[in-house]
Amino acid sequence: MKVEVINLRRHFGRTRAVDGVTFSFESGQVFGFVGPNGAGKTTTMRILATLDEPTAGNAYIDGYSVVENPERARKRIGYMPDNLPTHRDISVHEYLEFFARAYGIHNPHRRKVVESVEEFTNLIGIREKMLVALSKGMKQRVSLARALIHDPPLLIMDEPAAGLDPRARIELRELLKVLAREQKKAVLISSHILTELAEICDGAVIIEKGRILRAGTLEHIMHGDGGAKHRTMIIRPARDVEVLAKAMLEMPHVEDARIVGEHVEADVSGDAETCCDLLAELLKREFRILEFKQRQADLEQVFMSLTTGEVQ
Repeated sequence: MKVEVINLRRHFGRTRAVDGVTFSFESGQVFGFVGPNGAGKTTTMRILATLDEPTAGNAYIDGYSVVENPERARKRIGYMPDNLPTHRDISVHEYLEFFARAYGIHNPHRRKVVESVEEFTNLIGIREKMLVALSKGMKQRVSLARALIHDPPLLIMDEPAAGLDPRARIELRELLKVLAREQKKAVLISSHILTELAEICDGAVIIEKGRILRAGTLEHIMHGDGGAKHRTMIIRPARDVEVLAKAMLEMPHVEDARIVGEHVEADVSGDAETCCDLLAELLKREFRILEFKQRQADLEQVFMSLTTGEVQ
C-alpha cells in the first residue's frame, strides 16, 4: 500500500496553512512529520484522515483519493488525534465496542477483535475503567486502540507522545515498531521529540509555514540527494594525537582538523571514497588508528538548520 500526497493546499482566508505539500511513503514504513507549532502538520493530517477538504491538490490512500473517494479511503485509515475526547459515562471496553460496531464489525468476530486490540495495547487491566478517570498515558493507549479497531493499513498519529512519561513513550515506540515491521502498516506520526522519532522512523517530512523544507528517507533528510559532500570524521590514534592533527591539515580534501580529547575531528570535503582514501593515506604514513568513523548528523540538527521557527 502506498500513501501519496500531491501538491496539497489548504487556505483559510489569506492564510496558507498548507502550501503545495508533496510526499509519499509505503507499507512497513514509519514517517515522522516534523515542524514548529503552526507549520501545517495537523491540517495536513486532518485532510489525509478525510476530516477536512483541501483547497487544491489531492492525496491517495492505496490508490483512493481522499477528495473523490473519501469513504473508500477512510476504511483504510486509522486516525489518532492529539487528544482523546472526554466521555464521563462510558468505560474503555464500551468505547471500543461502540467503534467496532460503527465500523460494521459483527459478533462473534467483534468480540474477538475488541479483545485482541485491548490485549495488543495493554488495556485488559483497565477495560472496565471510565474514560474520564484515565491518565494521559492510558487515554493515548485507548486512542491508539480505537484507531486500530478496524485493522487499517495506514495509521495517522498526531502528537501521540505529548505529555507521556518516559515509560509510556518507550511502550508507544515499541508498539509502533511492531505495527510497521511486523504488521506492515504505513505510519505517519507527528512529534516534537525528534530524538525518539529518529530511532523509529524510516523517513521524515520537515514542514514550516505550510511548505515542505525536506522530505524522504532519513538518509536523504540527513545528507540530501547525492549523499553528504561535507563530512566530519572522528579519528582516534593510538598515540601522538597532536602529530595526527597537524598531518591531516596538510592532506587533500581536509578543510579543518582539531583535537577533541583523545581524537581528531576532521572536516572532509568529498564522498565516502574520499574518506576511504584518507584512511589509506594515514595507514600508509604508519599512523596506528584505533577508530575512524563519520559523525552522524541527527534529526534535531537538521531541523534547526532548516527551520527558522516562524509561524504564519
